[in-house]
Amino acid sequence: MSHRETLRELMELHGGPGFEEEVAHRVKAAFARYTDDIRVDRMGNVIAHIRGEGASPRPRILLSAHMDEIALVVTEISEGGFLRVWQAGGFDPRTLVGQEVVVHGRERLTGIIGSKPPHLTTPEERRQAAPLEDLFIDLAMPEACVRERVTVGDRVTLRRETMDLLNGRIAGKALDDRASIAVILECLETLRGLRHRSDVLAVASVQEEVGVRGAATAGHALNPDIAIAIDVTFADMPGQAPDESFKMGKGPAIAFGPNIHPKVFRGLRDAADRHRVPYQVELTQGPTGTDARAFQIAREGIACGLVGVAIRYMHCSVETAAYDDIAECGRLLAHYIAGVTEKEVAGLSCY
Repeated sequence: MSHRETLRELMELHGGPGFEEEVAHRVKAAFARYTDDIRVDRMGNVIAHIRGEGASPRPRILLSAHMDEIALVVTEISEGGFLRVWQAGGFDPRTLVGQEVVVHGRERLTGIIGSKPPHLTTPEERRQAAPLEDLFIDLAMPEACVRERVTVGDRVTLRRETMDLLNGRIAGKALDDRASIAVILECLETLRGLRHRSDVLAVASVQEEVGVRGAATAGHALNPDIAIAIDVTFADMPGQAPDESFKMGKGPAIAFGPNIHPKVFRGLRDAADRHRVPYQVELTQGPTGTDARAFQIAREGIACGLVGVAIRYMHCSVETAAYDDIAECGRLLAHYIAGVTEKEVAGLSCY
């Protein structure tokens, strides 16, 4: 199975923050192509250890991609059996009306998100998007049946079939951040053909969407020399400022800013230049909303980097990316890892 096909499978699985088990099971199977040293820690992070050449101690490089997706949580079962929900992540409520969902109750239930039809709204209401508190999930079941199967606190995820679009693009839910799981797999595949001294710690982290929690524990426990977070960033689209977005099909975005160790940034950029990997530079002005935020301040501090895949329509059901960007991001990371030496790692202790 190709890594693109694996990505399609991962996108259609369900795993909001705190219940990533289904996704973790599939990620473990994907990592098993490259190592049998795989474990799941107490938080639920999947950690694969790929050893480098030579005697210990070897440089240790952590690659992290979060596997949770944004979700909703049931807050009320109202009269008629309709479900009210709230955020477990960062949905834009404007995108939720009319969506198909899966309610993870005592059994999996398929529902739809509805709202008051425009015919019954006031002119003022029609000029505004319905807020989340005005939306509801309809399970098409009597209230008594709903109460038997659903409880307050149950999670809700989107139900969406992944689509292949023209020009090598892929669209669906949970590209944020399962695209980056595919990046790690592409990296490990490329590394098979390279010699590398470093040990690679491939981590599929949990609960990024509610506060980079898996990354915080993984960074502390694994204590790598270098930690590189892989996540998605904003792709260009109509109405978006050019300095707030990146071109799809033009390679990974390499982040630079106070959250990023400058020597790691330069190493990634130089590897891209040497191996003709197309790339873009993403300037960040503070802590990023990624696993890198946690890695930088774990223990006494970890030298970290961040690479991103540009996607459109983030945090909705039709997130869209160019698979070539995913593959090039993996190729960049593989060549960077192959070029890391003990001397370079020693030099990371200062700027």
